[in-house]
Amino acid sequence: MLMPTKWIVLAAASLGWPGSPMVEAGAAQEAKDRRSVQKMDFGKTPDGTPVELYVLSNGRITVKVMTYGGIITELHVPDRAGKAADVVLGFDTLDGYIAKNPHFGAITGRVANRIARAEFTLDGKEYRLAANNGPNTLHGGKKGFDKVVWKAQDVSSPAGPAVKLTYLSRDGEEGFPGNLNVAVTYTLTDDNALRIDYTATTDRATPVNLTNHSYFNLAGHDSGTILDQELMLAADQYTPSDDQYIPTGQIAPVGGTPLDFTTPTAIGARIGQIQGEPGGYDHNYVIRPSGPSPAFAARARDPKSGRVLEMYTTEPGVQLYTSNFLDGSVKGKGGVAYKKHGAFCLEAQHYPDALHHPNFPSIILRPGATYSQTTIYKFSAS
Repeated sequence: MLMPTKWIVLAAASLGWPGSPMVEAGAAQEAKDRRSVQKMDFGKTPDGTPVELYVLSNGRITVKVMTYGGIITELHVPDRAGKAADVVLGFDTLDGYIAKNPHFGAITGRVANRIARAEFTLDGKEYRLAANNGPNTLHGGKKGFDKVVWKAQDVSSPAGPAVKLTYLSRDGEEGFPGNLNVAVTYTLTDDNALRIDYTATTDRATPVNLTNHSYFNLAGHDSGTILDQELMLAADQYTPSDDQYIPTGQIAPVGGTPLDFTTPTAIGARIGQIQGEPGGYDHNYVIRPSGPSPAFAARARDPKSGRVLEMYTTEPGVQLYTSNFLDGSVKGKGGVAYKKHGAFCLEAQHYPDALHHPNFPSIILRPGATYSQTTIYKFSAS
């Protein structure tokens, strides 16, 4: 006699068979039990300000975030065999980040990327900024958000272990108008995603364009170049720029150019065709819009380890940068000399120099409105 289906389900639940409600509930609880947040000291800045390090773990992935610059200092991800490696470039100590840091892992702002001529006009008033990239402003100026100490608190929730960073950028800081209250929350989810949520409000109209500047090498931060790693971008257009990486204002197709990553392609396959010095990708890609929720933007894969990074974002652009300016002079974690093309960055953003191009999506935030964006880096192995 066949056993009724409901009896099979009840028997499976009572015996703990795989796939039974009891086992699934147990697995879910076990995943929650593996979650953790630890806080520790990470030194002091030259002016004596204490810096903290938060360690988030879901039992499979571990990410470390410090309050100086909101920097992701480590990100340990398993390969197809379950072996974890740290897949972001960085330093072992706070001193490394303070001495010579090419924005490893940092929150960049008040305006990420470049502002031409270190100036802009807003509501009829001209503002002069610090020129820290030739005649232009890069990543917020000489002391952008990557060089300040943020306040932090554990805001873990059912979504996963999380830390919230806050900072008040005062009116006139680096030449920008308005008191800007910024919050950035890092959440490590059970499906192995690092979710970054940004919000900001202001009391005066001001430009805002925030991003995270992590340098990824899916084979491990100490494994050499990323030229064999494969990349796909959900972008069939980009914003051409001049020899100072300032956009011309055009929006052009990537088809038929070395910039085409609409299908999975090794990063190094056409990198030698990029014109200019120092050679490599440093381009803003136009992401296909899909509404207010984070849209698929990119997928990268390391064939050797099998590690996969998928990126989703609410932003209209992603800057692909292949660490073209690293030359071995920067010694990172474990004394590793970080060399050219030793990592790639996928920086979710509004377009560079949007302040000078009315046809680009606006980056102006006004009183009463809230700036918000979400970017997700999801990891797996295949």
